[in-house]
Amino acid sequence: MSTTPTSTFPLDASTEGGDARHVLLRMPARAEYITLGRLALTGLSRLRELSDETLADLKLALTEACSNSVRHAYRDGREGVVEILYDLRPDRLVIEVSDDGPGFDYVESEGEDRELSEGGLGLEIIRALSDQFELGERGPSGGSRLRFVKKLA
Repeated sequence: MSTTPTSTFPLDASTEGGDARHVLLRMPARAEYITLGRLALTGLSRLRELSDETLADLKLALTEACSNSVRHAYRDGREGVVEILYDLRPDRLVIEVSDDGPGFDYVESEGEDRELSEGGLGLEIIRALSDQFELGERGPSGGSRLRFVKKLA
């Protein structure tokens, strides 16, 4: 497996919405590469005006999502890849972080008094900073997919 990050930048208008921008970043599942995801997000933010607060929130959510994949998806010394898909649309930014790890069972707690464990705190941060949040399997072959959406003004 190659440990070199790769990316695709198809920045043409999509058929859905007319003004969407898509970027896919594939990187080794190692902590030192998480900064690449943040840098790509900063670059995309130049295509659409975002407040400093919104950009900081998105960077935090992205860092938490990537950190979960790096920490949990490839245990026991296995090497793997984290993919980040950025989908910039006129009214929102969709970010999807996925990996090919074994996945995990996530049970959402109910109510205001839900207890946050160390393992679930990152997911709750992402949920709090985003307008939509989804967590599930990547596909039939396994892996995890975390998708969050931030509406833009």
